[in-house]
Amino acid sequence: MKIYTKTGDCGETSFISGERVKKNDCRIESYGTLDELNAVIGTTISFTQNAFINDILRQLQHDIFTMCAELAAYSQTIKPERIPKIKAKHVEDLEKAIDKIVEMLPEQKSFILPGGTQTGALLHLCRTVSRRAERTIVTLAEKVELNPELLKYINRISDLFHVLSRLANNEAHQKEQQPIYKYFERK
Repeated sequence: MKIYTKTGDCGETSFISGERVKKNDCRIESYGTLDELNAVIGTTISFTQNAFINDILRQLQHDIFTMCAELAAYSQTIKPERIPKIKAKHVEDLEKAIDKIVEMLPEQKSFILPGGTQTGALLHLCRTVSRRAERTIVTLAEKVELNPELLKYINRISDLFHVLSRLANNEAHQKEQQPIYKYFERK
């Protein structure tokens, strides 16, 4: 497989269907941001020693590839059964993982500052990139009809990263820091 094709040298690219679009098309932006998220997840895995966290992140990486395929294959010319899709079971599995992690943590009573351990900080970075990916997908959903399960799934991902960052920091006995609202006087 050749790495470069020269077909995108003028700012266009192709979908799986062969349709040509500008590289700033909403669909390209959506799965490009998911690709960025997947790279940040891979970086996080490379710095994380916790097998439980890494197993969850690895599965998430596979699911993100499914999301990218679904977004890239959006076309009237491709049969729906030939496209991998996020299903209700994906969302259910994600919710079960979040619930399991929450049970392992002390109750959260306020907002917390991103950071803590290296793993905790990287998981917060994953959380913010996932939120940006969600915004691009919501923008896309205003223009084309998307799988509702994909929208649910992307909405849950940032919650997963939030609880994973808390878990990583908690296991390292890293105290959560609440924001200080300087010069704010509560009345």
